[in-house]
Amino acid sequence: MTDVLRRGRASLAFSFFTQGATFALLVTRIPAIQDRYGVSDALLPVFLAAVPILAGVGSVTTEQLVKRIRPSRLLRWSQPVVMLALLGVGSGGAMAELAVALAAFGLAVGALDASMNMLGVSLQRTYGRSIMLSFHAAYSLGGILGASLAWVGAHWHLALWVSYLPVVAVLLPAALVGSRWYVDGDSAPVEEEAAGGGAGGGVVFKVLLPLCLVMTFAYIGDSTVSNWSAKYLKDVLGSSEQLATVPYNVYMVTTLVGRGIGDFGVRRFGAVPVVRLGAVVAAAGFAVVAGAPGAWVGMVGFTLLGLGLCVLVPQTFAAAGRLFPGASDAAIARLNVFNYVGFLIGSPLVGALGDAWSYRGAMLVPMVLVLVTLVYARSFATRSDRYGGGHERPRTADVGRGSNEL
Repeated sequence: MTDVLRRGRASLAFSFFTQGATFALLVTRIPAIQDRYGVSDALLPVFLAAVPILAGVGSVTTEQLVKRIRPSRLLRWSQPVVMLALLGVGSGGAMAELAVALAAFGLAVGALDASMNMLGVSLQRTYGRSIMLSFHAAYSLGGILGASLAWVGAHWHLALWVSYLPVVAVLLPAALVGSRWYVDGDSAPVEEEAAGGGAGGGVVFKVLLPLCLVMTFAYIGDSTVSNWSAKYLKDVLGSSEQLATVPYNVYMVTTLVGRGIGDFGVRRFGAVPVVRLGAVVAAAGFAVVAGAPGAWVGMVGFTLLGLGLCVLVPQTFAAAGRLFPGASDAAIARLNVFNYVGFLIGSPLVGALGDAWSYRGAMLVPMVLVLVTLVYARSFATRSDRYGGGHERPRTADVGRGSNEL
């Protein structure tokens, strides 16, 4: 059993890593995609907004599909679709082809994100200790790799398909092979279902709502960094164009570090103190960015943002699993939609406030929203959130035919 769980954990971590690299390769080459297809500045926001909207549709659809299909199967086949859609974005020639590829990417990524986190939460429950942050650390590591490869492609003026094809050729078959060891978690015992906030373990949205808000606020903060850090450093803090590319990489590295050690903090102190500390550190980061006299102080702020924001999303998914142990898949699918809500709101909100007011002032808005997390921190304490002394609980994992058949 221990070997089965270890293989399941490693294969799922690789799936997170692969998705991090794939997503980074898409978002960091948006200017090149725009140039390749001749997408106007007025039309570009439509394409960019369509992806998270369709991802939300994919996540909602996944909630229904997992009633009949195991999350491991959905993850196994949605991940290749995402990677092939990325390749389609890089190899198409007409705007209609771009629209089809992005639509496929959005729908598949919604199913991928939802099923990936479903497996992570159920595997954490089977382990009996906090491991969710380690999966998201793998995602951050993949994001760093993807962003670095995107920089190489841009630096050498490589065609998009030339940048994307080697990555897809390596990661896609590796992900398919690794998917043979995904572990579908067990069902929660009846007494746990009764504690889940709904009759028969069903999802009560009123109970889930605080976590939905935390997820939204976290992604507003994340999208602020990913979309505005370079512009802020260059236009507001007067950095060079080269230095302006550094904050996002710093943010990703500190996100990786924070997630790499975060599980130990949850095991030692519990989820609530870790979430509260993350919210305070992230708010401090936004405050430093807003008041920075120069570029280097601004980068200190972005460093704090990475260390603070990195714990919020993984712990929000984990908390949903504890709130609804009898219906964790449905709760995670619904919660995952607010990932995309935050992504949709964050960048336009900061841009509108920056144009109408000031970009320094605009940075205070996500700061306040992140601090609201403190109000809802107790939602992370449902049931035992420390998972004991780091030992696995005696549970049964479903690793039968549904997880191992291709």
